[in-house]
Amino acid sequence: MNSVQRPVVLSGIQPSGRLTIGNYLGAIKNWLPLHEQYDCYYMLVDLHAITVRQDPKVLRERCYEFLALYIACGLDPAKNVLFVQSHVPAHARLSWVLNCYTQMGELNRMTQFKDKSAKHVDNINAGLFDYPVLMVADILLYDTAQVPVGDDQKQHLELTRDVAIRFNNIYLEQNGGQPVFQVPEPMIPPVGARIMGLQEPTAKMSKSDDAETNSVYLLDTPDVITRKIKRAVTDMDGSIRYAPAEKPGVSNLLSILSATSGESIAALEARFAGQGYGALKSATAEAVVECLKPVQARYNELREDRAGLQRVLKDGAERASQRADATLKRVHDVLGFIPQ
Repeated sequence: MNSVQRPVVLSGIQPSGRLTIGNYLGAIKNWLPLHEQYDCYYMLVDLHAITVRQDPKVLRERCYEFLALYIACGLDPAKNVLFVQSHVPAHARLSWVLNCYTQMGELNRMTQFKDKSAKHVDNINAGLFDYPVLMVADILLYDTAQVPVGDDQKQHLELTRDVAIRFNNIYLEQNGGQPVFQVPEPMIPPVGARIMGLQEPTAKMSKSDDAETNSVYLLDTPDVITRKIKRAVTDMDGSIRYAPAEKPGVSNLLSILSATSGESIAALEARFAGQGYGALKSATAEAVVECLKPVQARYNELREDRAGLQRVLKDGAERASQRADATLKRVHDVLGFIPQ
C-alpha cells in the first residue's frame, strides 16, 4: 500500500433514477470539503446498474447527467477523481478473484438481494446475487480507508472487511508480512440533513421512487418544486415544531428549510410559531428553489459541453486506474499469476 498518499475516501452511486435534494443535502454537500484531507474517488457504478435491465440510451445519458450534477453541486474534477466504473477494468478483474474468497453463506445473508429479487422476479440473475463481491472489489482496489455508508450499505462494508481480512491472513507471508488490502472503516460524515419523502416522511427520499410527488429532484423546475412542497404531507396538529417521531412531515420540512437556508431548526421553530403550515411550506419551497438555482445553471452549461464531460471521465479513469492497477498487480503477485 502506498503510504505517501493521503487516506482514500470512496463512494459510488448507480446512474439510475434521478438525483434528489436528499442526495445533495444528505451526501454530496458533505463530500465537498473532504478533498482537503483525503484523496476522494467518486464513481458512477454502471456495472452494478446492469443487474437490473437498463435502456442503453437512458443509462448512457444518466451517466452524463449524474457526472454534470456532481460537478454542478461543487465536486471539482481537479480535486476529486470522478469516473465511470466500467472504464477501469480492474474492478471486474478483482471481482472475479474475490469471488473465490467469498463464501456462499455470506452472500445468502445479504438482505438487499432478497429485496431486489422481490422487485425483479422475472430477472433474478447471478449478478444480482453476486454484486456485493463487485462492491468489495470497488472498495479494496483503492486502498480505501473510509467509506461513507448509509444504513442500507453497512452489511456490504462488513462483507468487505471480512473478505479483506481473510485474504490478508492467507497471503500475509507471500506479501512480505504486510497486508495485501487496507481494511476499510465506515465514515461517519459530518451531520447532514436526513431528507425524507414528501408524501412518506417516515422513509428516506429516494432517487428511484415510483411516486413522482414524493421527491424533489435536482433538475425540477421552480414551479414543480413549489407544487410538490405545497402538497407535502403534514398533520392535523397545527404547531410547527421539530419532533420526527410525532410529526414526521413537519419535521422533514424544517430539516429541508434549515439545510437550504442555513438557519437552525430552533430559530425556524421560533420564527414560524403561531403560523400555519402554509407559511412553512412557502418558505421551504422558496429556499429550495434558491438553493438549486446555481446548481441548475451550472448543470445546463456542463451538459452543453459533452466533449468536456468526456475529458473529465477520461482523466478520472486514468487517475483511478493508476491506483487500481497497482492493487491488482499486488493481488496477482501473491496469487502466483505470471506478470504481464
